[in-house]
Amino acid sequence: MKTLEELKVKIFADGADPRLIRALSLNPLIEGFTTNPTLMRKAGVTDYESFATEILKIVPYRPVSFEVFADELEEMEEQALEMASWGTNVNVKIPVTNTRGTFTGPLVRRLSKAGVQVNVTACMGLDQVKAVADVLAPGTPAFVSVFAGRIADSGRDPLPIMAEAVRILEARPKARLIWASPRELLNIFHADAVGCHVITVTADILEKLSLVGKDLAEYSQETVRMFYRDAKSAGYHIRVKLKVLDG
Repeated sequence: MKTLEELKVKIFADGADPRLIRALSLNPLIEGFTTNPTLMRKAGVTDYESFATEILKIVPYRPVSFEVFADELEEMEEQALEMASWGTNVNVKIPVTNTRGTFTGPLVRRLSKAGVQVNVTACMGLDQVKAVADVLAPGTPAFVSVFAGRIADSGRDPLPIMAEAVRILEARPKARLIWASPRELLNIFHADAVGCHVITVTADILEKLSLVGKDLAEYSQETVRMFYRDAKSAGYHIRVKLKVLDG
Protein backbone atom coordinates (compact mmCIF):
# COMPACT_ATOMS: atom_id res chain seq x y z
CA MET A 1 0.00 0.00 0.00
CA LYS A 2 1.04 3.61 -0.48
CA THR A 3 2.32 5.70 2.38
CA LEU A 4 0.66 9.03 3.11
CA GLU A 5 3.67 10.78 1.58
CA GLU A 6 3.20 8.86 -1.68
CA LEU A 7 -0.42 9.92 -2.15
CA LYS A 8 -1.12 12.40 -4.93
CA VAL A 9 -4.56 13.37 -3.62
CA LYS A 10 -4.53 16.49 -1.46
CA ILE A 11 -6.14 16.34 1.96
CA PHE A 12 -8.32 19.27 3.01
CA ALA A 13 -9.63 19.42 6.57
CA ASP A 14 -13.40 19.84 6.83
CA GLY A 15 -14.72 21.55 9.96
CA ALA A 16 -15.57 24.77 11.78
CA ASP A 17 -13.74 24.68 15.11
CA PRO A 18 -11.08 27.44 15.07
CA ARG A 19 -8.98 25.69 17.70
CA LEU A 20 -8.91 22.49 15.69
CA ILE A 21 -8.23 24.37 12.46
CA ARG A 22 -5.29 26.11 14.13
CA ALA A 23 -3.87 22.76 15.24
CA LEU A 24 -4.39 21.21 11.81
CA SER A 25 -2.79 24.20 10.11
CA LEU A 26 0.50 22.99 11.63
CA ASN A 27 0.15 19.60 9.93
CA PRO A 28 1.98 19.59 6.57
CA LEU A 29 -0.37 16.87 5.29
CA ILE A 30 -3.31 19.31 5.40
CA GLU A 31 -3.24 21.42 2.25
CA GLY A 32 -6.52 23.28 2.56
CA PHE A 33 -9.68 23.77 4.60
CA THR A 34 -13.42 23.65 3.92
CA THR A 35 -16.51 24.31 5.96
CA ASN A 36 -20.26 24.70 5.47
CA PRO A 37 -23.23 26.22 7.33
CA THR A 38 -24.14 22.90 8.98
CA LEU A 39 -20.66 22.40 10.41
CA MET A 40 -20.57 26.04 11.49
CA ARG A 41 -23.91 25.75 13.30
CA LYS A 42 -22.75 22.58 15.07
CA ALA A 43 -19.60 24.40 16.16
CA GLY A 44 -21.67 27.23 17.64
CA VAL A 45 -20.72 29.88 15.06
CA THR A 46 -23.15 32.80 15.25
CA ASP A 47 -21.30 35.53 13.33
CA TYR A 48 -20.32 34.35 9.85
CA GLU A 49 -17.96 37.20 8.95
CA SER A 50 -16.15 37.17 12.30
CA PHE A 51 -15.67 33.43 11.96
CA ALA A 52 -14.30 33.79 8.43
CA THR A 53 -11.95 36.58 9.50
CA GLU A 54 -10.57 34.42 12.30
CA ILE A 55 -10.06 31.42 10.02
CA LEU A 56 -8.30 33.45 7.35
CA LYS A 57 -5.89 34.80 9.95
CA ILE A 58 -5.10 31.21 10.92
CA VAL A 59 -4.89 30.05 7.29
CA PRO A 60 -3.74 33.02 5.18
CA TYR A 61 -2.35 31.15 2.18
CA ARG A 62 -3.81 27.67 1.75
CA PRO A 63 -7.24 27.29 0.05
CA VAL A 64 -10.25 27.91 2.31
CA SER A 65 -13.84 27.34 1.18
CA PHE A 66 -16.77 29.30 2.61
CA GLU A 67 -20.33 28.61 1.46
CA VAL A 68 -23.09 30.99 0.49
CA PHE A 69 -26.34 30.44 2.37
CA ALA A 70 -28.90 32.35 0.31
CA ASP A 71 -31.45 30.47 -1.78
CA GLU A 72 -32.12 33.03 -4.52
CA LEU A 73 -29.42 33.21 -7.19
CA GLU A 74 -29.22 37.01 -7.07
CA GLU A 75 -28.57 37.00 -3.33
CA MET A 76 -26.15 34.07 -3.72
CA GLU A 77 -24.20 36.22 -6.18
CA GLU A 78 -24.02 39.14 -3.76
CA GLN A 79 -22.77 36.86 -0.98
CA ALA A 80 -20.29 35.14 -3.29
CA LEU A 81 -18.71 38.40 -4.44
CA GLU A 82 -18.41 39.58 -0.85
CA MET A 83 -16.83 36.31 0.29
CA ALA A 84 -14.40 36.35 -2.63
CA SER A 85 -13.19 39.76 -1.47
CA TRP A 86 -12.10 38.34 1.90
CA GLY A 87 -8.89 36.85 0.52
CA THR A 88 -7.12 35.55 -2.56
CA ASN A 89 -7.16 32.05 -1.06
CA VAL A 90 -10.95 32.02 -0.63
CA ASN A 91 -13.02 29.59 -2.68
CA VAL A 92 -16.72 30.34 -2.65
CA LYS A 93 -18.94 27.29 -2.27
CA ILE A 94 -22.03 27.45 -4.46
CA PRO A 95 -24.55 24.60 -4.14
CA VAL A 96 -25.21 22.90 -7.46
CA THR A 97 -28.92 23.72 -7.07
CA ASN A 98 -31.00 25.84 -4.74
CA THR A 99 -33.60 24.28 -2.42
CA ARG A 100 -36.14 24.16 -5.25
CA GLY A 101 -33.81 22.21 -7.55
CA THR A 102 -32.92 25.14 -9.80
CA PHE A 103 -29.48 24.60 -11.32
CA THR A 104 -27.08 27.35 -10.27
CA GLY A 105 -25.07 27.06 -13.49
CA PRO A 106 -25.83 30.56 -14.79
CA LEU A 107 -24.52 32.03 -11.54
CA VAL A 108 -21.46 29.77 -11.55
CA ARG A 109 -20.77 30.85 -15.13
CA ARG A 110 -20.87 34.56 -14.23
CA LEU A 111 -18.73 34.14 -11.14
CA SER A 112 -16.15 31.93 -12.83
CA LYS A 113 -15.94 34.26 -15.83
CA ALA A 114 -15.38 37.18 -13.42
CA GLY A 115 -12.44 35.33 -11.86
CA VAL A 116 -14.15 34.14 -8.68
CA GLN A 117 -12.75 30.79 -7.56
CA VAL A 118 -15.86 28.73 -6.95
CA ASN A 119 -16.34 25.41 -5.23
CA VAL A 120 -19.53 23.93 -6.66
CA THR A 121 -20.81 21.70 -3.89
CA ALA A 122 -23.37 18.98 -3.15
CA CYS A 123 -22.96 17.33 -6.56
CA MET A 124 -23.87 13.64 -6.68
CA GLY A 125 -24.64 12.77 -10.29
CA LEU A 126 -22.40 12.73 -13.34
CA ASP A 127 -24.97 14.82 -15.18
CA GLN A 128 -24.38 17.52 -12.60
CA VAL A 129 -20.60 17.26 -12.96
CA LYS A 130 -20.91 17.60 -16.74
CA ALA A 131 -23.26 20.59 -16.43
CA VAL A 132 -20.90 22.31 -14.00
CA ALA A 133 -17.85 21.64 -16.19
CA ASP A 134 -19.67 23.25 -19.10
CA VAL A 135 -20.13 26.57 -17.27
CA LEU A 136 -16.70 26.91 -15.66
CA ALA A 137 -14.37 29.44 -17.23
CA PRO A 138 -11.35 27.54 -18.59
CA GLY A 139 -8.89 30.06 -17.17
CA THR A 140 -10.26 30.30 -13.62
CA PRO A 141 -9.35 27.76 -10.91
CA ALA A 142 -12.35 25.95 -9.44
CA PHE A 143 -13.35 22.98 -7.34
CA VAL A 144 -16.21 20.57 -8.00
CA SER A 145 -17.29 18.71 -4.85
CA VAL A 146 -18.94 15.35 -5.40
CA PHE A 147 -20.37 13.84 -2.23
CA ALA A 148 -19.00 10.33 -2.65
CA GLY A 149 -19.85 9.39 0.92
CA ARG A 150 -23.52 10.16 0.42
CA ILE A 151 -23.47 8.28 -2.88
CA ALA A 152 -22.18 5.27 -0.92
CA ASP A 153 -24.90 5.80 1.69
CA SER A 154 -27.44 5.25 -1.08
CA GLY A 155 -26.02 1.77 -1.76
CA ARG A 156 -24.11 2.83 -4.88
CA ASP A 157 -20.40 2.32 -5.43
CA PRO A 158 -18.88 5.81 -5.71
CA LEU A 159 -15.59 4.64 -7.25
CA PRO A 160 -16.71 4.37 -10.91
CA ILE A 161 -18.70 7.58 -10.55
CA MET A 162 -15.70 9.47 -9.20
CA ALA A 163 -13.40 8.01 -11.84
CA GLU A 164 -15.76 9.22 -14.56
CA ALA A 165 -16.02 12.64 -12.89
CA VAL A 166 -12.23 12.92 -13.11
CA ARG A 167 -12.46 12.20 -16.83
CA ILE A 168 -15.23 14.76 -17.36
CA LEU A 169 -13.21 17.50 -15.67
CA GLU A 170 -10.26 16.91 -17.97
CA ALA A 171 -12.01 19.41 -20.26
CA ARG A 172 -11.37 22.05 -17.56
CA PRO A 173 -7.67 21.67 -16.59
CA LYS A 174 -7.94 24.28 -13.84
CA ALA A 175 -10.89 22.55 -12.21
CA ARG A 176 -10.17 20.15 -9.35
CA LEU A 177 -12.44 17.29 -8.27
CA ILE A 178 -13.11 16.95 -4.55
CA TRP A 179 -14.11 13.62 -2.99
CA ALA A 180 -16.46 15.03 -0.35
CA SER A 181 -18.11 13.46 2.71
CA PRO A 182 -15.79 10.47 3.15
CA ARG A 183 -16.99 7.81 5.56
CA GLU A 184 -13.68 6.14 6.48
CA LEU A 185 -9.95 6.65 6.20
CA LEU A 186 -9.76 4.13 3.35
CA ASN A 187 -11.62 6.67 1.21
CA ILE A 188 -8.43 8.74 1.06
CA PHE A 189 -6.77 5.85 -0.77
CA HIS A 190 -9.90 5.34 -2.92
CA ALA A 191 -9.81 9.00 -3.94
CA ASP A 192 -6.13 8.75 -4.80
CA ALA A 193 -6.63 5.56 -6.81
CA VAL A 194 -9.24 7.09 -9.13
CA GLY A 195 -7.30 10.31 -9.63
CA CYS A 196 -9.31 12.71 -7.46
CA HIS A 197 -7.38 15.90 -6.86
CA VAL A 198 -8.66 16.58 -3.33
CA ILE A 199 -10.50 14.83 -0.51
CA THR A 200 -12.14 16.72 2.35
CA VAL A 201 -11.70 14.93 5.66
CA THR A 202 -13.34 15.56 9.03
CA ALA A 203 -11.46 15.49 12.32
CA ASP A 204 -12.69 12.05 13.39
CA ILE A 205 -11.15 10.51 10.28
CA LEU A 206 -8.00 12.64 10.44
CA GLU A 207 -7.37 11.21 13.91
CA LYS A 208 -6.86 7.82 12.26
CA LEU A 209 -4.00 8.94 10.01
CA SER A 210 -1.51 7.52 12.50
CA LEU A 211 -2.94 4.06 11.82
CA VAL A 212 -1.95 4.05 8.15
CA GLY A 213 0.33 1.08 7.51
CA LYS A 214 0.01 -0.18 11.08
CA ASP A 215 1.10 -3.78 11.65
CA LEU A 216 -2.13 -5.80 11.75
CA ALA A 217 -0.85 -8.42 14.19
CA GLU A 218 0.06 -5.63 16.60
CA TYR A 219 -3.32 -3.99 15.98
CA SER A 220 -5.05 -7.31 16.75
CA GLN A 221 -3.13 -7.64 20.02
CA GLU A 222 -4.00 -4.10 21.04
CA THR A 223 -7.67 -4.83 20.36
CA VAL A 224 -7.63 -7.96 22.52
CA ARG A 225 -5.95 -6.01 25.31
CA MET A 226 -8.59 -3.31 25.04
CA PHE A 227 -11.42 -5.83 25.42
CA TYR A 228 -9.68 -7.43 28.40
CA ARG A 229 -8.94 -4.08 30.08
CA ASP A 230 -12.49 -2.80 29.64
CA ALA A 231 -14.02 -6.01 30.95
CA LYS A 232 -11.80 -5.83 34.05
CA SER A 233 -12.58 -2.15 34.57
CA ALA A 234 -16.30 -2.86 34.35
CA GLY A 235 -15.99 -5.59 36.98
CA TYR A 236 -17.76 -8.20 34.87
CA HIS A 237 -18.11 -11.60 36.51
CA ILE A 238 -19.68 -14.88 35.41
CA ARG A 239 -20.33 -17.66 37.89
CA VAL A 240 -18.97 -20.74 36.15
CA LYS A 241 -21.19 -23.81 36.54
CA LEU A 242 -19.65 -26.15 33.97
CA LYS A 243 -16.20 -27.70 33.88
CA VAL A 244 -13.75 -26.87 31.12
CA LEU A 245 -13.79 -29.54 28.41
CA ASP A 246 -10.82 -31.91 28.24
CA GLY A 247 -8.64 -31.74 25.13
